[in-house]
Amino acid sequence: MTPKKRHTRPSIDFDLRQLEIFCKVVELKSFSKAAKAVFLAQASVSERIATLETMVGTRLLDRLGRTVVPTAAGKRLYAHAIDLLEMKRAVCLEMEDFLGVKKGEIRIGGSTIPGEYILPKMIGRFRERYPDISVDLFVGDTDEIESRVSEGQLELGVIGSMTGYKTMEQHELWEDELVVAVPVEHQWANRKLLTIQELAEAPFITREPGSGTLKMLRDHLKSKGQKNLEEFMVVASLGSSTAVKEGIKAGLGISVLSYRAVETEVMAGILKILRVRGLPMKRKFYLIRDKRRTASPLSKAMMQFLLENAPAF
Repeated sequence: MTPKKRHTRPSIDFDLRQLEIFCKVVELKSFSKAAKAVFLAQASVSERIATLETMVGTRLLDRLGRTVVPTAAGKRLYAHAIDLLEMKRAVCLEMEDFLGVKKGEIRIGGSTIPGEYILPKMIGRFRERYPDISVDLFVGDTDEIESRVSEGQLELGVIGSMTGYKTMEQHELWEDELVVAVPVEHQWANRKLLTIQELAEAPFITREPGSGTLKMLRDHLKSKGQKNLEEFMVVASLGSSTAVKEGIKAGLGISVLSYRAVETEVMAGILKILRVRGLPMKRKFYLIRDKRRTASPLSKAMMQFLLENAPAF
């Protein structure tokens, strides 16, 4: 009797590039967005995911209209794929560090004030020392910078308040002061001080939720047992210091801003600054990095540069 042939299932296999593409699709919930992130055509991404599903032997992603979500098998593969890709990244970084590689690109982020008024100058000086390193600077509010550093989209971040993320290491960089900014023709323009009551009763422009400046203002008011910001006569909430300054110039209201943000306008005689009696508003800017991730030689160079040059800036 002729024995029956046994059909053996081929062993599961895949490569790291397939896993990288698969993880991007899962994270972005979209083939088109993942394609842009990995610099491939959407058709190529779809083909590679199909190949991966064939090699694994099961569907990994469900297409729910325009949203893509992982199946039960996809969730399990994703959890392990993240570990494998992080291991690959750590090996590459260790080899670069061993070889003394000091060229390439580093992605860093800055909240509005350091991102717009401090880091561009610091990056210029950094590039004088390391001309082969290019720096991609992303500017957003404090919450967004913290989130992007935590998710690995940015290697370093500079923010205007201490981070609440336990996974972050943080270092003090520069000192800053919050001041009241008014138009040069304002009735208070020749004064140096005002009371908290006067500030609360004036038309006030605030920053958007997530702003480090807004958080620090709330913290200072709370620490002195002063009025809550909700008691202020808020006329507008704007998304950047530049927008707030334009609102002040247009007569929309006054505001509390970083001195670094208004320094140029003050020197040019466009805006005047005052301080609030009994309410000194000092703060620090902080350099943050996710401790869970291996620091690249480039991010180490940037961190060392910022920490060495912080006292002189």
